[in-house]
Amino acid sequence: MDGRPSFLIGGGQAADAIARIDWAATPLGPIGQWPQSLKTALSMMLLSSFPKAIAWGRELTTFHNDAFAPILGDKPQALGRPFSEVWVEVWPEIQPMVEKAFAGEATFIENFKLTIDRHGYPEEAYFTFCYSPIRAENGEVGGMMDTVMETTETVLAQRQLAVTNAELSHRMRNALAMVGAIATMSLRHATGLDEARRQLSQRLAALGRTQSFLSGEAAEDAHIYELIEQSFSAHPNLRQRIDVVGADFRLGSNQALALSLALNELITNSIKYGALSKPEGRIGIRWDCAGFRFVWREAGISGVEAPSREGFGSKVLMQFVPASFSGQARMRYESDGLIYELEAPAAAIDNT
Repeated sequence: MDGRPSFLIGGGQAADAIARIDWAATPLGPIGQWPQSLKTALSMMLLSSFPKAIAWGRELTTFHNDAFAPILGDKPQALGRPFSEVWVEVWPEIQPMVEKAFAGEATFIENFKLTIDRHGYPEEAYFTFCYSPIRAENGEVGGMMDTVMETTETVLAQRQLAVTNAELSHRMRNALAMVGAIATMSLRHATGLDEARRQLSQRLAALGRTQSFLSGEAAEDAHIYELIEQSFSAHPNLRQRIDVVGADFRLGSNQALALSLALNELITNSIKYGALSKPEGRIGIRWDCAGFRFVWREAGISGVEAPSREGFGSKVLMQFVPASFSGQARMRYESDGLIYELEAPAAAIDNT
């Protein structure tokens, strides 16, 4: 024992600091003259592992425990200073609640926003706290107990979760609309049930791969090289026959999805009827970002003819994809294969 008052025993670093202060030079006077109500409240506060502070008397003299120190951050020592001075930057917001406590009424509030300065700059922080009156021996309110928990991380996490859920809901609506369009158009343009089943299954699988890629790898955007590689992931044996040229850049999720669907249609048609249906066929993919221009060019085979009817794949390539880019598309069949071009103004590319 070092002769310190019994109510400071076991109170940690805060108790050590209280013992070192010359209280005789303060309005409270020497520790030995403090009222028992203050000593009891201090003992309970110092032994608590929950963040607590006390504002005592008309001067609002501040005490706190070790658990309260992180809330103070780099502020000057709070012990012995007026509570209103310790929290001068937020005093207009908390003063009414302090006065309410000294009038004998407690206040409990959750996730209360305050802009505090504890590290040399203002920061937005949130607190759940209770200001409770402490009664002196005569029954009057002698001070206030501040029991507090900082909830900044929780509030920000909830805010981020709300944004994420909104984005997820938006993507789900888009995905369901896309599924509905794919199903309707696949059934409408198929020559039979078996063909419709195959086309629908293949297109939905491609849509699923792209959604998984965007959610798991890029979240909000996708690099075009990764998108192309992902589109050929179901056909790894064909990748060596594809030449890709262009500077890498990011596409927003909606345009990445549209381009992925276009690549799926181009790959599928090429495997069935075009350059990838013959061992000697090759595909060249290139793009220019200055004013966005994406080109798919097939080569290496002969006798290629345009299809006799326009199917869902053509609508994807010529209507849906250009609309997603606020651009236009052209498609023509040369003697050695298909050429598909997508053009859009650079300002329309969602790569922010």
